[in-house]
Amino acid sequence: MNIHEYQGKEILRNNGVSVPNGKVAFTAEEAVEAAKTLESSVYVVKAQIHAGGRGKAGGVKIAKSLDEVRTYADELIGKTLVTHQTGPEGKEVKRLLIEEGCDIKKEYYVGLVLDRATSQVVLMASEEGGTEIEEVAEATPEKIFKEYIDPVVGLTGFQARRIAFNINIPKELVNKAAKFMLGLYNVYIQKDASIVEINPLVVTGDGDVMALDAKFNFDSNALYRRKDVMELRDLEEEDAKEIEASKYDLSYISLDGNIGCMVNGAGLAMATMDIVKHYGGDPANFLDVGGGATAEKVTEAFKIILSDENVKGIFVNIFGGIMKCDVIATGVVEAAKQIGLEVPLVVRLEGTNVDLGKEILNKSGLNIIAAESMADGAQKIVEQVG
Repeated sequence: MNIHEYQGKEILRNNGVSVPNGKVAFTAEEAVEAAKTLESSVYVVKAQIHAGGRGKAGGVKIAKSLDEVRTYADELIGKTLVTHQTGPEGKEVKRLLIEEGCDIKKEYYVGLVLDRATSQVVLMASEEGGTEIEEVAEATPEKIFKEYIDPVVGLTGFQARRIAFNINIPKELVNKAAKFMLGLYNVYIQKDASIVEINPLVVTGDGDVMALDAKFNFDSNALYRRKDVMELRDLEEEDAKEIEASKYDLSYISLDGNIGCMVNGAGLAMATMDIVKHYGGDPANFLDVGGGATAEKVTEAFKIILSDENVKGIFVNIFGGIMKCDVIATGVVEAAKQIGLEVPLVVRLEGTNVDLGKEILNKSGLNIIAAESMADGAQKIVEQVG
């Protein structure tokens, strides 16, 4: 789960991590009122969407008066911002962060992420702040420094100072930078984050070290115990079908294709998407109904797939282990009857209660194309859609 920059900065501020003063605004009038509360002659007007690259897309403006704050706020609110992370459709700006100006001396990058290869959180930093870390990794990988953090001990002071020295933080500010990183790590652990990126971390003219931007991503599996984080969720920034899927504990991700895929198991879902692509098709979604799905969950999953107007055909590919084929078949039939199935449906069932599942499908009266294997099913749905 993602949150907005202003929400991330509020979390940092509440945990003693240095950030500029700022307030969220939903209208131009609120933006001006927010600016009036800041002790600054320069204001930063920042569009708040769940995507990076806002500055390059014109979503960050420097205002030198309250009139300019109003002008920029009017310009940004309601605007569709297209960045390299939003895709060509972009995202509508519905809120702004109005922040005090900052006397920036130097920009750095600092991030925390879980490294699955070592099962450790890793602190990454670079003196190439303000640049996408992927670009730094490609062009100058030697400028990225890492510290692997023992989960029992946590981030130590000497590790934080070593990173600060490595990225050439001014010597007199090394301890301040180390304190910042230690505070950032504590927030990361306390809030069950999966990624925290500060880009840029800045050193200011008056000798402060602070987060000029803050990107948080949280582990969805831990949200049940993080009610404070759940309250920060902005549903308007998420895909409506993905929100609906989360209500039924379904793993659903929208894609750009036209073949809906319903599968049980993430590995099988990935393989199904690959084989559909192999035969020239284009998946419209990743949908994993899981191992313990009920007929009701399968019905809802089917409805969600059919609610995508781009879907021109559906491939149901189920290998029944814990998940029984008759349960899947019952859910498919129920959903198709409730919605009225008008697109081709190819079903491949294998595993527990497969004969019963096939019998339910055959007696349903629905126009279902049976597949003998995953490859056979992929070919058949691609032919039907093509």
